[in-house]
Amino acid sequence: MYFIVVKYQVKPEFTDSFIEKVTPFTQATRAEEGNLWFDWSVSVENPNEFILVEAFRDDEAAGKHVNSEHFAAGLETMRPLLVSTPKIVSRKVDGEDWDAMGELVID
Repeated sequence: MYFIVVKYQVKPEFTDSFIEKVTPFTQATRAEEGNLWFDWSVSVENPNEFILVEAFRDDEAAGKHVNSEHFAAGLETMRPLLVSTPKIVSRKVDGEDWDAMGELVID
């Protein structure tokens, strides 16, 4: 699967409305056949930093995502809301879902 984490630095005046503005992009991506998850969070240290954790089943699914109309539209929606170019980690990894953490098992 492709596992991706992106950090977005949002302009302070858009912090409260950012998630609402990216909702169409989020919903369209979650509806993609090869999308495994697409989850937004906010940094506890910086309320203007939004973190997207996403995963796609395989090369084909990831390729379809970045070539979709809603991907291009989502980027254009975000562009005026951001302070800087987002930071990304994108890696192909083994697996198809989250694994249990072996170091912290809760019975």
